[in-house]
Amino acid sequence: MYEKINPPTTGEKITFKNGEPIVPNNPIIPFIRGDGTGIDIWPATEKVLDAAVKTAYKDERKISWFKVYAGDEACDLYGTYQYLPQDTLTAIAEYGIAIKGPLTTPVGGGIRSLNVALRQIFNLYACVRPCRYYPGTPSPHKSPEKLNVIVYRENTEDIYVGIEWKAGSEIATKLIKFLNEELIPATPEHGKKQIPLDAGIGIKPISKTGSQRLVRRAMKHALTLPKAKQMVTLVHKGNIMKYTEGAFRDWGYELVTSEFRDECVTERESWILENKEKNSQISAEENARKIEPGFDSLTEERKAQIVKEVETVLNTIWTSHGEGKWQDKIMVNDRIADSIFQQIQTRPDEYSILATMNLNGDYLSDAAAAIVGGLGMGPGANIGDVCAVFEATHGTAPKHAGLDKINPGSVILSGVMMLEYMGWQEAADLIKKGLGDAIAQGKVTYDLARMMEPPVKELKCSEFADAIIENFQ
Repeated sequence: MYEKINPPTTGEKITFKNGEPIVPNNPIIPFIRGDGTGIDIWPATEKVLDAAVKTAYKDERKISWFKVYAGDEACDLYGTYQYLPQDTLTAIAEYGIAIKGPLTTPVGGGIRSLNVALRQIFNLYACVRPCRYYPGTPSPHKSPEKLNVIVYRENTEDIYVGIEWKAGSEIATKLIKFLNEELIPATPEHGKKQIPLDAGIGIKPISKTGSQRLVRRAMKHALTLPKAKQMVTLVHKGNIMKYTEGAFRDWGYELVTSEFRDECVTERESWILENKEKNSQISAEENARKIEPGFDSLTEERKAQIVKEVETVLNTIWTSHGEGKWQDKIMVNDRIADSIFQQIQTRPDEYSILATMNLNGDYLSDAAAAIVGGLGMGPGANIGDVCAVFEATHGTAPKHAGLDKINPGSVILSGVMMLEYMGWQEAADLIKKGLGDAIAQGKVTYDLARMMEPPVKELKCSEFADAIIENFQ
């Protein structure tokens, strides 16, 4: 079955049912060490994960690690340009959950990005990036502790599809001509727009299926959070791109108000319900006037639509959501992408789960990570219905490789996400406590130590792992 690797002789496979993992007490989990500093941060991570499981469950649970290969290390074993060998793909498919360090971008091979390739091969449509603050972590913000968000980023569409044509190429020229002469004039809403003949062309697909399965997973996650954090915000640029980004928003609302009707309320619905709670005799038209700015200047047709919206909300969910009951349900709202970048800095405690398309989520997750300490402390997961891969969110930093210097926090916290996904919450909580305590005690690697005031003595990568474990008790 495998060409150059052998799975552990002990342990069992993780299986999936209805998109959720069924985890035995001794799961076999493939791991990719990673390139560059992976040589340092993976041993530290494995040590912390094993210690947490041992402390939490004694001998009742244990992970059987299965080393598989990708990146430069795979080329050393399998041959030139074998960045992602079939052995590795077979192992991840067979065992369901994997964890990996950072991987280099191949040079001269046929894969643009190993990370993207893994997401596409296994249909890992949800990129999940929690961003929370650990006290003592240096941050450029005055109140980083107010930010505690989870970014759900669609992982298979938008720019990740990568369909584009170079400016001046034969196909680009033909496509631009066809658009300018045939399609754009046939669509009145585009007016007299024309695409320059020297433009590059890219296609940005956003599908209903891709949008709704991401929002569905974000909603399921919200249900597991404390009541005060049960909020899902759809992030988009639908005010400009109405049929892609705007459709993502609309499909998201459609999903939550059908599949999660009893568990959620939209922000707009909450306004309608609250207006009636404050004034039981309020008319539908007056309620509409309160929820829609500039109502009186709208066309009669648009006014009628909003009044109808109010009536429909009150007729369908007043009994189940009215009289304040909506306040105990998941709040679903939406925000324009550029606005949310400002708001996670100025009003971070108003947000919990941010569900977004690929490009917006890429920017947003890195910006949020910067607020709470940078990518060195940023974990990540890529989750599908029958597979999940947990990973470091930073690069390989080859100049630091082998120096036992780099911060292993990103991979360790990705391991925390993996444990939580497996249902091993006790072990996950131990690591979060241990890591938080180590930082608060000033026991950190160089990247954090150099920004702390007063200065603290920096620890090696392996020493930081030990400091985390020491705080388990």
